[in-house]
Amino acid sequence: MSDKPNKKDEQLEQFRVEDEGKKLTTNQGLKVAEDEFSLKAGERGPTLMEDFHFREKMTHFDHERIPERIVHARGFAAHGEFQVYESMRKYTKAKFLHDPAVKTPVFVRFSTVAGSKGSAETVRDARGFATKFYTEEGNYDLVGNNIPVFFIQDAMKFPDLIHAVKPEPHNEMPQAASAHDTFWDFVANNQESAHMVMWTMSDRAIPRSFRMMEGFGVHTFRFVNEEGEAFFVKFHWKPVLGTHSLVWDEAQKISGKDPDFHRRDLWEAIENGDYPEYELGVQIVEEKDEFSFDFDILDPTKIWPEEDIPVKIIGKMTLNRNVDNVFAETEQVAFHPGHVVPGIDFTNDPLLQGRLFSYTDTQLIRLGGPNFHELPINRPVCPFHNNQRDGYGRQTINKGQVSYHKNSLAGNTPAPASEAEGGYVHYQEKIDGRKIRARSESFKDHFSQATLFWNSMSEPEKQHLIEAFSFELGKVESKSVQRQVVEMFANVSLDLAKGFAEAIGVEAPKGGGSSVTKSSPALSQENTIKKVDTRKVGVIIDDGFNGQDVMAVLDRLKQEGAKPEIVSDRLGKKTGSDGSELEVDHTFLTGESVLFDALYLVGGNNVDRSFIKDALYFLHEAYDHFKPIGATHQGLTWVKEAGMENSAGVVTAEQNIETFTTQFLEAIAAHRHWARQVK
Repeated sequence: MSDKPNKKDEQLEQFRVEDEGKKLTTNQGLKVAEDEFSLKAGERGPTLMEDFHFREKMTHFDHERIPERIVHARGFAAHGEFQVYESMRKYTKAKFLHDPAVKTPVFVRFSTVAGSKGSAETVRDARGFATKFYTEEGNYDLVGNNIPVFFIQDAMKFPDLIHAVKPEPHNEMPQAASAHDTFWDFVANNQESAHMVMWTMSDRAIPRSFRMMEGFGVHTFRFVNEEGEAFFVKFHWKPVLGTHSLVWDEAQKISGKDPDFHRRDLWEAIENGDYPEYELGVQIVEEKDEFSFDFDILDPTKIWPEEDIPVKIIGKMTLNRNVDNVFAETEQVAFHPGHVVPGIDFTNDPLLQGRLFSYTDTQLIRLGGPNFHELPINRPVCPFHNNQRDGYGRQTINKGQVSYHKNSLAGNTPAPASEAEGGYVHYQEKIDGRKIRARSESFKDHFSQATLFWNSMSEPEKQHLIEAFSFELGKVESKSVQRQVVEMFANVSLDLAKGFAEAIGVEAPKGGGSSVTKSSPALSQENTIKKVDTRKVGVIIDDGFNGQDVMAVLDRLKQEGAKPEIVSDRLGKKTGSDGSELEVDHTFLTGESVLFDALYLVGGNNVDRSFIKDALYFLHEAYDHFKPIGATHQGLTWVKEAGMENSAGVVTAEQNIETFTTQFLEAIAAHRHWARQVK
């Protein structure tokens, strides 16, 4: 078998820097003759102040870092494009939602919320899902999360929430985690958080991949059409691969084995041409129906149940290009829910109203002033003209003497555009009320939808919720806070509250319970799309493997879209009984079972005890994480000796390799096999 070019080497060819073959210069363009030694007074003398090259190089290095985001600091991003399936002109005059033939460039940043920039990616947390559409009418930012609700109803409380969930100030612990006293004290004393806490304690808070999580606009926005009619709208991103999650033990181990797990997954998928796809859906409510529901449609702690208000799928986004420079793009991108285009407007959601101030305000300190819109990643694709001038980071060189409106010296340009010319006109909502610091009575139901969420979960998902509460509150040191949380969630479900009360040694609640029986099947991941596509399968082999059978299985896995990767005791090639060869991708040391979606155990004809020990570790861990397991040849012996051969999701083959592969593919598509779960 001839050597083929290393795939990684081929990929690296794509990333040759633009400066290749060029001469080194200073930032002013002066060619540099020496870049390793500073200018000195003699070979052993002091460095001279006149060394402008040293000073420029060191000054730039000293200022390379900018303040990280207070929230959503740990992020990763990619470029792509969006196309609408059908014209939405009936509902909105936003042009990028009119023509199915138009491809709108997008930039999407995924992120965790609570942790610092250096924290791990598989922590229990909400995930940011922010999309910048570069439309012909200007940039539109859909700045959301992978959870459709939020902890609070009014932006006034956002600093309090983040202070509570961040590391405690007296010891700066714990990092990127909510399992501590101040967060749960906040929850117990701000009970509007009940619904969001149910989501963050669920499997949704530990997604398998950025490619396999939903995105939500969270707030209620408005569509406004060309006739001036308005519609209430909520936005949804639906991943084509379905919505899938990790299990908690697996998520914790991945944080240590590969803290870059989610960004690596996204990067490699795009590099391999397995472009992540998300369909854009909208829920639309006519203005006349604003008060037709048993919840306030402007309350950001409430969902619009999909069974009551269906999600209309209107387009698809494909992420097809990785960033060229993480700092210049992912770190410097500036999102803002106030970046809208004609046809998209706001509502009186008090959390949204606060965000319309906060996002611009935070960019002023992060990105050094008011000109962050001129950075390439933030710059709109359409021209922009105004009388704003100067400031830190100004790149535009404005010409002429006029920088004000109105004027005669420049013919009163730039001039405002009429609505017919595409000028943005705010929806003329009638407002009549007194200035008051208060909250609508319709916002005061904090538990019914938290119960709806509980009712919508499958039995395994309910068990995971109990375990998540048990873990989080087990880390809380204050018995008072623990008791308060138990009493609070007794209003959601007595079964839930009793389940984690027992685990943390708190007396079970005597009262409480909920009369809500409604459920929403759309909320359960049991009902998500289930595919084999891009699932990583760890294949454990050694020399002497059955080449004919293994090659047949691997070819079929690849044909169906799975990604088999070879795991063994050393890197290099492994040779089969028929002379076939397979290149090892990971050793037992570098490729843990938690990094794969499924395992295929084969073995070889001369494995030693050390090999078997490592293979069995992979097997038992994958089994405990409810993953699909396939076993043939010597691998079949290992599975039988472990007593797993008749377990859910464990597929074995004595002879018929074709039937085995079909059944194994079905097991992989299922993602997890909860019948193994023991309460």
